[in-house]
Amino acid sequence: MASLTLSKGSNLSLTKADPGLQMAMIGLGWDPRTTSGDQFDLDASAILVTANGKVRNNDDFIFYNQLASKDGSVVHQGDNRTGEGDGDDEQVLINLTTVSADIERIVIVVSIDQADARRQNFGQVRDAFCRVVNQETDQEVVRYDLSEDAASETTMVFAEIYRHGAEWKFRAVGQGYASGLHGIATDYGIVLD
Repeated sequence: MASLTLSKGSNLSLTKADPGLQMAMIGLGWDPRTTSGDQFDLDASAILVTANGKVRNNDDFIFYNQLASKDGSVVHQGDNRTGEGDGDDEQVLINLTTVSADIERIVIVVSIDQADARRQNFGQVRDAFCRVVNQETDQEVVRYDLSEDAASETTMVFAEIYRHGAEWKFRAVGQGYASGLHGIATDYGIVLD
């Protein structure tokens, strides 16, 4: 099975592309451009959203300090603090068969840690991508290579995994936010200190 590559705004039925897909590994990668300043630390997060566009509570925010959803259907594989090397820098596992029925979307976000203090943004990041791999077959189902320059933005929604009837679909989003992880988290109803 050949993987499909999407462009910004496109979507794909994961259910139709890979009918056997149950355990989806969301692989996220990036390479910081060479700078003379501080090291980059990009962090992946998953936000579980209901039909009203908000989280049920803070338990629906999966990130480096809260690695799994309460039901165990979404599990973050841990923080990579450097982004060095090839392949996925961070991974999120989603068991599509056990995601709570009231969760309509899983928003995949990547943010730059201490972006304001270090004067870093996505304009200084290259070769960013998001891909979905069937964890059981190790086959890549879909890939989205982010190509847009996001010079002022410090957080970006890479993609969404969402329900469409009985199907699960993937949307290539590529939407940046200048308000950082705090801004996007509060937009989805997450209460931060």
